[in-house]
Amino acid sequence: MAIIVKYVVISNGKEDMIFNTRKEAEAHDKMLDIAERLYAFLHATELNIAEDTLDALTLFMAQHREPIGTILRGGRLKTPAGSAPPAAVPQDKRAEAASSEHKSSKASQSAPPKKPKAAA
Repeated sequence: MAIIVKYVVISNGKEDMIFNTRKEAEAHDKMLDIAERLYAFLHATELNIAEDTLDALTLFMAQHREPIGTILRGGRLKTPAGSAPPAAVPQDKRAEAASSEHKSSKASQSAPPKKPKAAA
């Protein structure tokens, strides 16, 4: 007879998932905790988001917290070669974003900053 240890994550009083390792179970539990906190944060705002959409959104954000964190810190995500280009932002959103950014000069808007050359 074999004895198998399983780790069960219980969320809101019901069994959510079963894992073979404690590490996987704890990672899933942490992700659910993050999703719960995101839900509470977004639910408290004045955004009008349907409950099921908010559930899906917060779960997605918790599952992808590393790349979202990189974006929120101002970083860029590395895209694999041959992948599809990022989705186009609607024209009204681009205008809105452009008007909210602080721009110092016309030169910085049209040309990318040049890197200084190393002294030889």
